[in-house]
Amino acid sequence: MKYAGTMATSILGTSVLRVEDPELLRGNGTFIDNQAGFAHAVFLRSPFAHARVISIDTSDAQKMPGVIAIYTAKDLSIPPHHAFFPLNDLCKRPPLATGKVRFVGDAVAVVIAETKAQGVDASEAIYVDYEQLPAVTDMEKALEPGAPIQFEELGSNLAAGSREKNQENVLSDAELVVRGRFVNQRVAVVPMEGNAISVMPTPDGDRDMTIKVSTQMPHNFAKAISKVLDLDPDRIRVIAPHVGGAFGGKAGVTAEHSVVIASALKLKMPIKWSETRSENMISLPHGRGQVQYVEMGFTKEGRITGLRCRMVGDAGAYAGFGGGLVMGSTKLMSQGVYQIPKLSYDVAVALTNTTPVGAFRGAGRPEAAAFLERILDMAADELGIDPVELRKKNLIPKTQFPFKTLPGANYDSGDYETTLDKALELADYSRLRSDQAKRIAAGSTKLLGIGISTYVEVTAGGGTSEYSSVQIFPDGTASIKVGTSAHGQGHATSFAMIVSDRFGIPMEKIKFIQSDTSVVPTGGGTGGSRSLQIGGSAVATASESLFQKAKQHAAKYLEASEDDIVLADGGLAVAGVPSSSISFGELAAFAENEGDPLVTSLDFVQKGATFPFGSHVSVVEVDIETGEVTPLRHIAVDDCGRILNPMIVKGQQHGGIAQGMAQVLWEQFVYDEDGNPLTSTLAEYGMPSAAELPSFVTFNTETPTALNPLGAKGIGESGTIGSMPAVHNAVIDAISHLGIRHIDMPLTPEKVWRAIDSATRGQPPQTWSEPPAFFSDLPLRDSSPRPAAADVDI
Repeated sequence: MKYAGTMATSILGTSVLRVEDPELLRGNGTFIDNQAGFAHAVFLRSPFAHARVISIDTSDAQKMPGVIAIYTAKDLSIPPHHAFFPLNDLCKRPPLATGKVRFVGDAVAVVIAETKAQGVDASEAIYVDYEQLPAVTDMEKALEPGAPIQFEELGSNLAAGSREKNQENVLSDAELVVRGRFVNQRVAVVPMEGNAISVMPTPDGDRDMTIKVSTQMPHNFAKAISKVLDLDPDRIRVIAPHVGGAFGGKAGVTAEHSVVIASALKLKMPIKWSETRSENMISLPHGRGQVQYVEMGFTKEGRITGLRCRMVGDAGAYAGFGGGLVMGSTKLMSQGVYQIPKLSYDVAVALTNTTPVGAFRGAGRPEAAAFLERILDMAADELGIDPVELRKKNLIPKTQFPFKTLPGANYDSGDYETTLDKALELADYSRLRSDQAKRIAAGSTKLLGIGISTYVEVTAGGGTSEYSSVQIFPDGTASIKVGTSAHGQGHATSFAMIVSDRFGIPMEKIKFIQSDTSVVPTGGGTGGSRSLQIGGSAVATASESLFQKAKQHAAKYLEASEDDIVLADGGLAVAGVPSSSISFGELAAFAENEGDPLVTSLDFVQKGATFPFGSHVSVVEVDIETGEVTPLRHIAVDDCGRILNPMIVKGQQHGGIAQGMAQVLWEQFVYDEDGNPLTSTLAEYGMPSAAELPSFVTFNTETPTALNPLGAKGIGESGTIGSMPAVHNAVIDAISHLGIRHIDMPLTPEKVWRAIDSATRGQPPQTWSEPPAFFSDLPLRDSSPRPAAADVDI
């Protein structure tokens, strides 16, 4: 079934204002920290990156005002568990430290107090005797012989890894091999609201406990915490109220979540916990964290002959699942938009004494686009070919879709060259190149850089089923229940548009229900840009099924043939007999009297992932006297299949571009050699504001997918995936005539100035070093299973 809209003038494809916004703008948000009547949980965290816990003395703290209880690991006996999906089962995290702490911020004890201030005071009175141990924060050093080991029983810091046989052969027939070592640095997720949870351990109807949690996936949370604490999932109610941003960082059950729930159950009293910003910076899982050794072979004419990748992923402490993304989505998307006849991919994932790594917008896909687009630009310089021409020589043509890649992706549809041509047109590429040459010829100290990227990504890769229920009531209103969990994406608007378009019911009469496991029976939540294509298709399919049911009832009520029933203003009518009609409210009352209410519930299943794509052009100015980079323009042409609401798509593009640009120019989470975080507040961490960003020019082509009735693909992460390499390429492009081929992110003024200074002295930065020896010791791929984290939506 293809869903093409049903009204004479369809609302689908038009910009409709978001219905979610007024509630938030009026200050009526339901954020967890706004709740009253709860005791407060405060965590005591380790100041050391690696240490043995010799003893914990809580006696003085227990006597302080307002203290209700203080718990350590032995008091709660919560089994060690992973936050989300396991990368290595031998590295599960004790929710409160037992034996050792493994990163600065590891939770050691929890104080339950009447007020948060009292909890903080008491936590500072707890005495912990530590035996400090050597720490390792660098993912490559962690895999060297003699590195401090996080889990002695594991025998090394290798959380996972594998290599291929005969990987050298992929470059055997290349006439030119271009090599680059790229660092995709660790970043903090920094949502506006940190992690937060409240627990009400008192019966409510058929539920023993109500948990409100700032999460992307309430149903998955309920299942996971039930397993951790051995609870009956049918007796737990999990609600995700308003969530102040997630970006992949709020998937799963963290150590703090399980501790707060276990404490509430033990005390039989309501407890809540909300992170401070400093806590958030060191305890919410970080993103990215890869070192990429990339070699690409070419003919002299610029045709790609092969690609060899040797990749290192940083899992942080306790084998954070995000470390596995280098084995999953980064590998899956390592071919990108290009015809590559041979490809090898070796990978090692390291444990380090740092915050566990999770997902951040794009979750492994921006890392793939980053190294591909960087090596393409380096090759263009080596070959003396314009970077646009080099890309066009190697793009997968639109006539070859569907297309199976060497790493195993099944691209559903694509038209890569059209997006590239449109981005170049909007940027006025020829004029930009002319302006760039004029500045260089004039000896200007402010040089122009033009960066190109062409990308493809995977969406809905690990969750292709979703629940929806659509109902019409006797008062003429309708409701939508859906298993996705919006926190800013605009689901209430987009899904109401689908129902309104099918039935003609005004959007203000459609109630949107989500994120409550007592009301919505099942759901996959929100992540991996899955919601419109899976959740929206569930709503569309349920709407169509309900429409057919409504026609049956109308035919009976109007004593007409079902085939003659058509949509009319506010209800259904007999075709050609407008006076023979019934409103939806009347029809709903009739259906209820018949014992068959106007409601349809179903699970929609999509047969596979979809692959959005696009092209970006970024324009920057580089001051060669100071190294300062000023973004001037950014043009994005993204294709997410069929578009339901262009305004929402544009908003997703803008947000994604900002986060990709921010990583290139400003953001990086830094530790010293002892594992102390140096960027754990927003005073040190380079988080840009709108003032640092240029205006964005966004455009969309539409290449529908055949995998769902809407023809839609994901858009939530495309802006990040396309912008990161485009901005990076633009900065290097501005100074490439000096002999500079690469600078690792973030491209701070100091880094850029030092590269320019070295280049003017005849010593441009090196772009390659031989990969570490540990790659040759990795198990061959057929003996190393792929981690579950590779296939999940985050």
